[in-house]
Amino acid sequence: MTLTAPRPPATGSDDAALREVEQRVLWLATAVVHHANRVRPNPSGLKVGGHQASSASMVTIMTALWLEHLRADDRVSVKPHASPVLHALEFLLGQLDASWLTTLRRFGGLQSYPSRLKDPVPADYSTGSVGIGATAPIWGALARRYVNTRFGAGGTGRQWSLVGDAELDEGAIWEAVLDPMVAELGEVVWVVDLNRQSLDRVVPTMGATRLQGMFAAAGWQVLTVKYGRLLEELFTRPGGPALRDRIDGMSNAEYQRMLRRAPAEIRRTLPGEGPGADDVAALVAGVPDDGLVAAVRNLGGHDLAALRQAFTRIDDTRPTVVIAYTLKGYGLATEGHPQNHSALLTEAQLHELAAHVGVDPADPWAGFPADSAPGRLLAAAAGRLRRADVPLQAPPPVPADLGRTPSGTATTQAALGRTLLDLNRAAPEVGRRVVTVSPDVSSSTNLGGWVNKVGVWSHEDRRDWFADDAETILHWRERPSGQHVELGIAETNLVGAIGELGATWSRWGRPLLPIGVLYDPFVERALEPWSFTIYAGGQSLLVGTPSGVTLAPEGGAHQSITTPSVGLEQPGCLSYEPAFALDTEWCLLAALGQMGRPGGSSSYVRLSTRPVDQALAAVPADPAARERRRRQVVAGAYPLRRAARPAVTLAAVGAVVPEVLAAAERLDGLGFPADVVCVTSPDLLFRGVQARRGLDEAPGWVLDAAFPAERAAPLVTVLDGHPHTLAFLAGVRGVPATHLGVTRFGQSGDLDSVYRSHGLDVDSVVGAALDLVD
Repeated sequence: MTLTAPRPPATGSDDAALREVEQRVLWLATAVVHHANRVRPNPSGLKVGGHQASSASMVTIMTALWLEHLRADDRVSVKPHASPVLHALEFLLGQLDASWLTTLRRFGGLQSYPSRLKDPVPADYSTGSVGIGATAPIWGALARRYVNTRFGAGGTGRQWSLVGDAELDEGAIWEAVLDPMVAELGEVVWVVDLNRQSLDRVVPTMGATRLQGMFAAAGWQVLTVKYGRLLEELFTRPGGPALRDRIDGMSNAEYQRMLRRAPAEIRRTLPGEGPGADDVAALVAGVPDDGLVAAVRNLGGHDLAALRQAFTRIDDTRPTVVIAYTLKGYGLATEGHPQNHSALLTEAQLHELAAHVGVDPADPWAGFPADSAPGRLLAAAAGRLRRADVPLQAPPPVPADLGRTPSGTATTQAALGRTLLDLNRAAPEVGRRVVTVSPDVSSSTNLGGWVNKVGVWSHEDRRDWFADDAETILHWRERPSGQHVELGIAETNLVGAIGELGATWSRWGRPLLPIGVLYDPFVERALEPWSFTIYAGGQSLLVGTPSGVTLAPEGGAHQSITTPSVGLEQPGCLSYEPAFALDTEWCLLAALGQMGRPGGSSSYVRLSTRPVDQALAAVPADPAARERRRRQVVAGAYPLRRAARPAVTLAAVGAVVPEVLAAAERLDGLGFPADVVCVTSPDLLFRGVQARRGLDEAPGWVLDAAFPAERAAPLVTVLDGHPHTLAFLAGVRGVPATHLGVTRFGQSGDLDSVYRSHGLDVDSVVGAALDLVD
C-alpha cells in the first residue's frame, strides 16, 4: 500500500534558471548567518552562531526538492543546521517577508533550528535534537496512515527527511529504521547529506557501502548519487576507469584535502601511486585548471541532473534512502576545511561570494523579478506547494467521571485498562479517538482487555493464526479499524509515534488521544525524544508502569527513582501519580481532556502493580462530596484523613499511601494525631506554589484545601521516588519537615524488606514524625 499521489516527472527544462535560484539560496543562507553574527548589534558579546558550511552542503538538494519535486501534501524534516536554507527558500517562494532574514537567533525571530511552533512559517517538523527530527517523518507517516484508515483524512504525499551523515551515528536512527512496521511505509524518503564531516573533523570511517548495506537489510530502497556530470564524463575517457577507482579508494581525509589544493597540486597528487596512476596522470594532463578544480568537487549532491534522476527513481512501495555525496561549505571559501562547521566568512570572503553569484552586498535580500526565468520558476513552485488551510476539529468532550466506585483490592496499573474499556462504553466518540502504543509490553501493562476489545491497528487486514487456539488469551487481530499500535522494543520509537499521533489535530484537523505505555524505569530513556515531540506540538499521554522500588522482586535495575521529579520538571506536561483505582480513572480522564486542541498539554502518569485495598480511599457516597474529591484529585492533592487537632501532617504519593495511613494510626495511638494528605500531582502543587508569587498561572486553591493554614503542623512527605520531589511542600505553610523517599539503587526482595531498606515502611514514617514533634 502506498499513500503518495502520482507525480509528473520533473522536466528540467530550465536548468539555467534553477541554477540561478540555487546560487541565490546559497547567498541568502550565508548572508542570514553573516548578518546575525557580524552586522546585528550584540551588546552581550555572546556567540550567536549559525552554520554557513552545513547549510551550503544542502543548498542544491533543497533547491531541487522545493522547485521540482515536492508537492503540497509532502512534509519535510530539514537537517537542523540547514535552517538558513529553509528560510531562504521560504523567502524566495513568497512565504517569508524579507524583514525576518535579519532575525536569525534573535529573541522572537527565526529559531536556531526549524520549529513548528516558534518560526513565522511553521516548519513541517521541528528539528534540532540530532536523530529525532530525522526519524519524525517515519512516525508522521504512521500517524497519517492511522488517520486515513480510521477517519478518512490525511491525504497523500511523501514524508521526507533531510539527514546529515553524522546524524546516522545516533542510535535512535537505527531503532526507527529497523522497526518491523517501517518497512511498509513507502512514502518515507530520506536524503542523506554525505559530506563526510562532523563538528570537529573529517569522519574517518563513514563508508557509504556500509550504510547502503544497513538500509538495504532493513528493506529500504537505496539510491546513491555520488558523482556529477563533469566527473561522469571524465570517467568515459581513456584513463577514466582508473580515475574512478582512484577517487573511490581515497580515504575521506585524503579526498577532503584535495579540495584545498591548487591545480598544480591536484595534478601531482590525484594520480596517487597505484597501478592506474599513469593512466590518471595522462587523463588529467589534458584537463584545464578550471575544469580540474571543478571536476574534483563535482559530486552528485550538487548536480541537479543527477539528483533529478535519483528522485524520479523513488519506489513508493517501500521506504527509500538517497545517499547524496556533498561538500561541507560547497561554494564557500571554507569549502572542505575540517574545521568549517561553525566558521564564518570574513567580510572580504562574503563580498567575493556576492560577486560570484551576482548579488549586490548593499542589497543582500533582493529577490528575482517576477518576469525573469527564475521568478517564473519560483512562482510555479509556490503555486504547486500552496496548501489549503486545515479546519481544526474539536475533540469530543471527555467525561470527568465514569460513575464506578472500585472495591476490593486493585492496582493502579489494572485501572488503566479498566478505564479505557469503561470510556469506550460511556463515551464512544471519545473512545474511538484513543490509540494506544506499546513497545511489546501490552500484556504486562494490563492493556490485554483493551487490545482484545479494539484490535491491533494495521493498514490492511491480516490473518490471526491463533484465533482458534483455545489457550490464547490475548487475541492479536490486526486490521485497519484497530486502535492499538505495537512497535518493537525501543522506547524512542514509542514516544516518537505518540508525539506524531498527538499532532494530527493540527496537521490534518483530526484530533487523536494517543496513550503510550512503557515500563516506568525506561521513561528516562524515552524522555529526550518525548520532550522534543512536546516542544514540536505533539500532545500525548505517557504511562509509566510498573514503577519504583515497589516493584521489589525485579531488583534495582528495574526500580525507577527519579521519574516523579522528571514528571514535575518536564515543560508542556502534566504529571500524576495516583494511589487508588478511582484516582487513576479521574487523572487519566483529566489528562485526555487536555489533548488534541490548541493550548493543550501532554501528561505523564506513573502507575503501580501493588495491590491496594480500595476501601482505604474512603470515596464519599454523596454526589457533591464525590465531585469535590474528584476536583481535588485532578488538581493535585486531597485530605485522606483528618485528625481533630493534628500534631503532624503526613503527605504521601502513590503506592506508599497504605504505609502512611498505618503510620497515622500508630501516631494517633501514641498521642500525636496525624492528618494524611494524598498527593496525586506534585507537579500541580508546585505550580500552585509558584502561582502564589506570580510565577505561574496555575490555580492555588488546592493548596488551601489540602494544607489549610489553621491545620499547619510539622510535615513528613513520603513517596516511592526521590524525596526532593516533595521537599517544596514544607514552604506552603513554613513548617519543619522531613522528606522520605528513595536515594539509592534498590535490590531484589519482598516488599516489606525493600521498603524497610529505603525507609518507606511504617516504622520509618512513625520515627520521622516523632523526630519532628516529640
